[in-house]
Amino acid sequence: MVDVSTTDPRTLLSRPQPLGVFPLPAGFLLIVDGDGHDGVRESLAAGKLPSAFPDGLAYYERALGGDADAALAELDRLDPADPVVRINRFVLAPDPAELQVLVTDPVVTGDPALHGLVETLGFAVGLRPSPPASDAFDGEVAAMVHAAHATAAFERGDSAAAIEHLEEGAQAARPVSAALAGQLMGQLANAQLDEGGVQRASVTFQAAIDALSGTDLHVSRAELHVAAGAMFQEMSEAAPRLMQKAIDHYHQAMALVTADTAPETFAIANANLGLAYLTIPMHEASDQLRVGVAVQSMREALAYFTPETHPGRWSSTQLNLANALVYMPSKHQAENIAEAVELYEEVLAHRDRDADPQGCARVLANQGNALAHLGAFDDAKARLHEARAIFEEFEEHDAVMAVRSVLDEVAKHESLIRQDSA
Repeated sequence: MVDVSTTDPRTLLSRPQPLGVFPLPAGFLLIVDGDGHDGVRESLAAGKLPSAFPDGLAYYERALGGDADAALAELDRLDPADPVVRINRFVLAPDPAELQVLVTDPVVTGDPALHGLVETLGFAVGLRPSPPASDAFDGEVAAMVHAAHATAAFERGDSAAAIEHLEEGAQAARPVSAALAGQLMGQLANAQLDEGGVQRASVTFQAAIDALSGTDLHVSRAELHVAAGAMFQEMSEAAPRLMQKAIDHYHQAMALVTADTAPETFAIANANLGLAYLTIPMHEASDQLRVGVAVQSMREALAYFTPETHPGRWSSTQLNLANALVYMPSKHQAENIAEAVELYEEVLAHRDRDADPQGCARVLANQGNALAHLGAFDDAKARLHEARAIFEEFEEHDAVMAVRSVLDEVAKHESLIRQDSA
């Protein structure tokens, strides 16, 4: 670990600090000086959790658990005159008056890095219009200032400037905290992807994942794997070989987190993995096993997604599960198809037919097809005719032909039934 502390007697802040490494609020907190604190500080900056926290760092442990009130209570046990303690209190309970006191405190202004951090934190909590100039700092402090400038750039719609700041922030962080550099590169990769730089983003995603390797930042790594997987999954439409890369990333994500430790990330990985398995062409009988895996993955996702919390993800995953159940080879095929019919019905119940008539038509068409498989021909025809009418209204000719094909099959089966009963 490179020590970026200076020998200037004005320097108050021991460094490197674990800024930006862990999720908020811990990601903005500073490590106060104390017995045994240096080793913990350096471990945290490296993205690794200590086996135990000294009593003087109990506030940080509580913040890692997301309990800001408990962290504040622990800070009350420390020296209230310590500016680092006061800054940490400001992080957990931002107050404009306290910010003004901090930025004019001679002790704080006497330490350039500490003063720059206070100004940056003021911007982060919405009490300063802009971050300080980024060229006045080094190491993790410079990285945090660049990250703040990237946020400001995103807010004004200047993605190019944001990307430049994230690149410079990662470069500044790399010598002192590979973990912080990895976090910033993850943000950078997503920004590059949003700008259409798929090749650059794929390289940056992998660099970010590598930087976080060996750390305790399992959720962050899993999120990067899911984002990279989604990118490759989308790219596979033009290059099918890339689907396997997507699948590999989803598996790596699910090896890092569970439904308990990171429910949303785990659910997204499962939903995407299920769709990926359904998308791969099936050439051999053994390939059908993937449908079973896809169904299980989507069930895992739907244990978390609901119409109220994740309407879009719930709807798409519910539809994919229903479609898979219709065609999944099974001794219980009729039960599976009947479940699919109910799944389609639930989606229709939560969709606005006026806002998305074509989407509803596709669900109706799938449901009609499933009902036809069950032999419920009257219900099937009702759904299919409704779907066809919508497709015709919007001149979706291919969809109209597909629905007509199913209706023709229904008519043939009904004719055969009539002949058999004659």
